[in-house]
Amino acid sequence: MASAGRPAVDFQLYLITDRRLIAPRSLPDACGDLLAALAAESGTVGVAIQLREKDLGGRELYALGTALRELCSRYGARLLVNDRIDVALAVEADGVHLPADSFSVADARSLVGSSRLIGVSTHSSAEAAQAAAGGADFAVFGPVWPPLSKAAYGAARGAEELGAACRAADVMPVFALGGVTAERASTLGALGGAGRPAGVAVIGAVFGADDPARAALALRDALRRTLPPR
Repeated sequence: MASAGRPAVDFQLYLITDRRLIAPRSLPDACGDLLAALAAESGTVGVAIQLREKDLGGRELYALGTALRELCSRYGARLLVNDRIDVALAVEADGVHLPADSFSVADARSLVGSSRLIGVSTHSSAEAAQAAAGGADFAVFGPVWPPLSKAAYGAARGAEELGAACRAADVMPVFALGGVTAERASTLGALGGAGRPAGVAVIGAVFGADDPARAALALRDALRRTLPPR
């Protein structure tokens, strides 16, 4: 869990990038538009962006990360980088996100220090409990429903397994990933109490939408109605 000195997990919407879904628009342009729309509506965005462009080399990731760092700082959003700890440090990101086959949380912490967030991808209650015990600040769990964009990591787990993962993680925030829509996000509050996720993580629901800014607004509004802070 986050400690004093690290950024808070103060977001409910965790946006995972896929620049191919928004082509020919650039990723910074799309992110700038949606962050501006979120900020204009309420003054706070409640969003984190994970830079996840696994096919790019370090130089290209650094350029994208630098642009996203400026935008996230401007609008008060968090920025994390998928897997590439070197890029996360170089662009002064708020943290790093570890895929299931990546560094251990302990090894990542030794590299990023105590002042950055560490998120972890999980696919079972046991993995969520392990992430919490290892000192991760939050976890993403999925796929809850069949994904809208990226290939599924196994069969969809369903809302009941999501609730079990949240309970296994105890106080560590867990975000639902896979097939998330505003309508489905509106059902998550029914999990109740310790089984309720902190928010959702999405790729296609926002970056694959005709209007990413409008899609982000709809998701954030659904989350605010459904998932009050734990």
